[in-house]
Amino acid sequence: MQLSMRWLHDFVEDIPVGNREFAERLTMTGSKVEGWEEEGSELKKVVVGKILEITPHPNADKLQVCQLDVGSGTPLQIVTGAKNVAVGDLVPVALDGSHLHGGVKIKKGKLRGVESNGMLCSVAELGITTHDFPYAIEDGIFILQEDCRVGQDIREAIGYNDTVFEFEITSNRPDCLSVIGLARETAVSFDKPLKLHTPAVKGGHGDVNDLLKVRVEAPDLCARYCARVVKNVRVKPSPRWMRERLRASGVRPINNIVDITNYVMLEYGQPMHAFDQKYLKEQQIVVRRAKEGETIVTLDGVERRLSPDMLVIADQEKPSAVAGVMGGEFSGIMDDTNTIVFESACFAGPSVRITAKKLGMRTDSSARFEKGLDPQNCIPALERACELVELLDAGDVCDGIIDVNNSCGERRKLALESDWINRFLGISISEEEMAQILQKLDFEVKDGVVSVPSFRADIEHKADVAEEIARFYGYDKIPTTLVRGSAQGKLTEEQKFERMVNGTMQALGYSEIMTYSFISPKFYDKIGLPSDSPLRRSVTIANPLGEDTSIMRTIALPSLCEALSRNYLNRNLSAALYEVATEYIPKESDNELPIEKQSLVMGAYGEKADFFTLKGAVEELLDKARVFDYDVQPASDEYAFHPGRCAHLLKEGKVFGVIGELHPQVLENYELGVRACAAVLDFNALFALSDPTRQYQPLPKFPAVTRDLAFVCDDEIPVLKLKRSIAAAAGNRLEKVTLFDVYKGKQVAEGKKSVAFNLVLRSADGTLKDEDADAIVKKVRKALTDLGAELRS
Repeated sequence: MQLSMRWLHDFVEDIPVGNREFAERLTMTGSKVEGWEEEGSELKKVVVGKILEITPHPNADKLQVCQLDVGSGTPLQIVTGAKNVAVGDLVPVALDGSHLHGGVKIKKGKLRGVESNGMLCSVAELGITTHDFPYAIEDGIFILQEDCRVGQDIREAIGYNDTVFEFEITSNRPDCLSVIGLARETAVSFDKPLKLHTPAVKGGHGDVNDLLKVRVEAPDLCARYCARVVKNVRVKPSPRWMRERLRASGVRPINNIVDITNYVMLEYGQPMHAFDQKYLKEQQIVVRRAKEGETIVTLDGVERRLSPDMLVIADQEKPSAVAGVMGGEFSGIMDDTNTIVFESACFAGPSVRITAKKLGMRTDSSARFEKGLDPQNCIPALERACELVELLDAGDVCDGIIDVNNSCGERRKLALESDWINRFLGISISEEEMAQILQKLDFEVKDGVVSVPSFRADIEHKADVAEEIARFYGYDKIPTTLVRGSAQGKLTEEQKFERMVNGTMQALGYSEIMTYSFISPKFYDKIGLPSDSPLRRSVTIANPLGEDTSIMRTIALPSLCEALSRNYLNRNLSAALYEVATEYIPKESDNELPIEKQSLVMGAYGEKADFFTLKGAVEELLDKARVFDYDVQPASDEYAFHPGRCAHLLKEGKVFGVIGELHPQVLENYELGVRACAAVLDFNALFALSDPTRQYQPLPKFPAVTRDLAFVCDDEIPVLKLKRSIAAAAGNRLEKVTLFDVYKGKQVAEGKKSVAFNLVLRSADGTLKDEDADAIVKKVRKALTDLGAELRS
């Protein structure tokens, strides 16, 4: 929205600040200023001159030598090739060292041997057009018909010196897409009175009901439709003051009738249209939905196909305009127009927006309608247009207004809860002060109740009322306080834990994947899930994209297998993937939302991917997660895993994960031609089992003693059981025990295995002697002998 300061001063006088302060104040009160521009600011040293004498150029037939009075006391000589100048004409004169539109600089010089001390200017060289000054010509010198004086700055002489501010208006404030709306904001911002004008129309040239009938057949899309008739229309250029304001607002002046509709749209924020009555069959206007296959040629000359969801303004036979968007080719003002119909209506915003988008034409009118306008503004805007018709002698206004009103004229009412507002904003002002701010904005306040003006449809809640008070109380006056009851801006412990898991997995060489939470029921068959498993009971999506995405997964393993398969089928030689995936466990009642739990799924295939590398990755993760003293036990009943190469992870007897190679049938189902291993860990259980406490240990003062021990034992004895027996026997002097070899071969009997451990022994009290270390080793040997393990010779 572009705002002319000259126009603004009609409503708010004596604004006591400069341009920058004005922009800052309006921005701080909620009307964001994008910038401002002074019209004609690039014109420098261009003045009004009067031609005193014209003589032929002695050396050029097409040039003339002019003597001009530019107010300096001495005639100025300028050579020109223009033929439309005469003695006595007032013209724009660019002096030596002047600047013109487009950055053109003028300096004195000689033309064919004759001195020329400047240049006579056309409208284009001043940065204006013949629309701004209809009496001017495009291809000649601008002969001024303005009331101006010799030597006067050209900007002042032609009114090209307004200051224009550009505002960014948010979609919830269509009232500010008008001069009056921004004037109201300005008046309250600077605590100045707002001078509003009530239009007055004389009329007296017949009855509108004898000349026009209006019928609204789509009241859901047209809240209000108002019309007045003007006879004996006299189409001519608008006066200079109107052309100046339209130009400053970015609108091209055309003629007095069209300019009046644009002027009222800018002043009141109410789009208007003027129909030529002779093109309205049977003098009727019908506001209806378009018919299937109906077309209209709009004012831009393009034929557009309409659909039944579009609103049109029609006569008895065909559409005359697309409601709220653009008129038809015969709805405009022509040279022979005699009688016009002024339309002022309120159309449904969503309808106008959809129509404009479908037709590919967004206009100033549709941009306003689509934001939702005030139906109560239709009559004042219509009256203002007719008042301007009489003021500009553009026609004879008929008596009466046709008003089809389908709107509700009641004001929305909200309680003025001053205590709540003070707490909400963190301020302390009286209810009277709040009421004064609101009343300046045209709110009515009585007995603690706020009546919202009809043009403020965005005020729906007491928080909106509080915002209005905060805007004009001053955001800069509100002290900085912590918002009560709000969460602190930091990660939760669970979020920190998840970030640690992600970082650890990526450090281990696993790439994160993100899969869909909705899957196909067939996925359960591909991983071999038993038909009677409770995991098959899933949440069914009411409007799925297709059968392959029709249910919410209860287990994330199929999604991981799909990702591994996709990589393998795309000829990736190896892959290591993981996901912290959400699973959805339905409750007993279908009306209740499912339980959402997270699982960490990880899988790999390739040359180095086997059960033990996966187990090592899981152990590293558990170590980083500070999950200690867990058990690893063989498992043979996991449907998706190889029965001889699978293990459960347990803590205090409860399973929180499973690791192993995928079942050969699962590999076949997913077209994986290599061995693949996977792990499924209960993420929520991991977080619960994580030990957050960290105990400081000083650096050791005394050297360590190491011993390597190799034992032969039954193949079925888990290494973890041996390791724990060593730790229990060695006591607190055992610093670390590490498995470094497992051997099966010719030197070891059938059904046996050789297991070798490295023991690191250290005493906190002094240097550990050999005899002390040997005593510890003796206890370890006895403990493992009791388990059936013999020291290997």
